[in-house]
Amino acid sequence: MTKSEPDYAQPVGLDVGTSRIVVARNAERKYQYEAELNAFVTLPHSKLAESLLQRESVFHEVQGSEMVVAGNDAQKFAEVFHVETRRPMRNGVLNPLEPHSLAVVRRIITKLVGRPAVEGQKVFFSVPAAGPDGEGGIAYHEASIRQILTDLGYDASPIEEGLAVVFGELGGCNYTGIGISCGSGLCNVCLAVLSVPVISFSVPRAGDYIDSKAAEVTGELATRLRIQKEQSFFLNGLNGDRVQNALTVYYEEMIAHLVDALRGHISATQRLPKLDQAIPLVLSGGTAMPRGFIDLFGKVLRASDFPVKLSEVRMSSDALNSTARGALMAALC
Repeated sequence: MTKSEPDYAQPVGLDVGTSRIVVARNAERKYQYEAELNAFVTLPHSKLAESLLQRESVFHEVQGSEMVVAGNDAQKFAEVFHVETRRPMRNGVLNPLEPHSLAVVRRIITKLVGRPAVEGQKVFFSVPAAGPDGEGGIAYHEASIRQILTDLGYDASPIEEGLAVVFGELGGCNYTGIGISCGSGLCNVCLAVLSVPVISFSVPRAGDYIDSKAAEVTGELATRLRIQKEQSFFLNGLNGDRVQNALTVYYEEMIAHLVDALRGHISATQRLPKLDQAIPLVLSGGTAMPRGFIDLFGKVLRASDFPVKLSEVRMSSDALNSTARGALMAALC
């Protein structure tokens, strides 16, 4: 193994997100990541089209009369044909309305993690915390992902996404603090003390909510809004651009809803451990990455009394890979 190569025999961390699936591996005290878009498009099957996809090494599978193009290649085809990508997952779990959901997720996970290098190799995979409506299909989703990994030959264990952020970001604070992952399907939150989760929950207003709502009022495709949001959006108030304004309005709504939920859950916890010192709060996830997000989040957080003292509010230095890194660290423990 060279310095830059991961040790494929070591435990693995896997972030099974609504928008992206990310695998994290250890490589000489550094972390290496591989990611695939958790999306697909379908094309009518023909022998010619299939041979062209094979020649171009497009990640696909033939299913009856359709060819299912998945992962990063799905985005390219969606842009060419001006269609929405389809999502195997919705609100953090397998999409019950999508017949291809489990098969697509299985193929993406298999491509990323492969077969274990040693028998019983450990993998920790992320799962969402319960939301305001309760379990919401999490048990089925968790069992399905575990089965995929078990069939490949791994010893698989789940870790809630917010706790994974704590593991990935708060090692210097004895894994005590608040970890928040702002993803596409959900925002996952965990308050942990010495790595033990005290409060863990999710809220459904996240990146997909912003995209769909902004698409409704602008007439744009949600996929195109997501790309603009990721590439050039700056959360700095309203201006003359209708897409910018729409994204801003729903970002502000999402942040206000997240802070209210965080404040409410902490205030309602009857047996909150006594915290002698202020604790950190760290944000991660693609939805938290636009410029101006951390400033607006901090402003809303300071607008009224918060139930616990915070030593800092910061953004992860590697927001897209924080959950996968935390899952890997949990697997290594």
